[in-house]
Amino acid sequence: MPDTESLRLNLSAARASVGVALALIAVKIWALWVTGALSIAASLADSTMDLIMSLGAMLAVRYAARPPDEDHAFGHTSAEDLTAFVQSLFLTAAAVGLVVSAVSRLMAEAPPELAREGAGIVAMVISMALTAGLVLWQGHVAKRTGNRVIAADRLHYLADLLPAMGAIAALIASRLWGLWQLDAAVALIAALVLARGAWTIGRGAWDALMDRRADPEILRGIARITESWPGVRGWHDLKSRTAGSRVFVNLHIELDGDQSLREAHDIGAGLRAAILDAYPQADVIIHKDVAAPPTQP
Repeated sequence: MPDTESLRLNLSAARASVGVALALIAVKIWALWVTGALSIAASLADSTMDLIMSLGAMLAVRYAARPPDEDHAFGHTSAEDLTAFVQSLFLTAAAVGLVVSAVSRLMAEAPPELAREGAGIVAMVISMALTAGLVLWQGHVAKRTGNRVIAADRLHYLADLLPAMGAIAALIASRLWGLWQLDAAVALIAALVLARGAWTIGRGAWDALMDRRADPEILRGIARITESWPGVRGWHDLKSRTAGSRVFVNLHIELDGDQSLREAHDIGAGLRAAILDAYPQADVIIHKDVAAPPTQP
């Protein structure tokens, strides 16, 4: 797919994510105001984090799409990692806040007053419908473009459906059976989900910012392609690092020193094309070395 078309689709998904997040926040603020349910507060906090993450994703998609320039010879994809790391800090803060609120409510001497549970249930159903529509569109875009930022944002919104369903269950339990404790329990579960997501996102972003190697499975695949490539007598110094959705690879291959420069170039170019075909997210640099002469018997 042309880069301009991919960028258009990616930006459309990112803008839709921001718009849905704003709508969800508005709906949940009203639901919290009329019900006072902590489970809705948990869902509201999650939607607020969604807005921050969606804004960051939109900016990252736009910035990362910039071509390499004099100051950024390897492109701008590290913006995705920096954005993700900041997002993980916000997620951690939200999780801590939810835990404190839920524990305080559970330890309170008198049960909290929950009101108009029916209105809260309607609000949460609306939010789930909006989220489901966004997830479908993001899935379509991620499949067409292969953008990992959009795919990750989609997974995050999929995870948001759990707190929303929990909030509905808590409101129903409060209205029918007076089980107000379920409201705080749902908030604690939502906090754990947020904390786990923060750890996963933060660790991945930190690894990329620290130039950690690519996925070992990708490296093994590159090694297999190299070993079987015609004209390659050996290879060494396979090094890699990640930046956003890109994987940067440096590889030394050993070739017959008596062949022409054009023949050596064609072997390297063919190998690079094969690696890119298998791993489109890769940026590959191949160095050509003279292979050691065969050992005489």
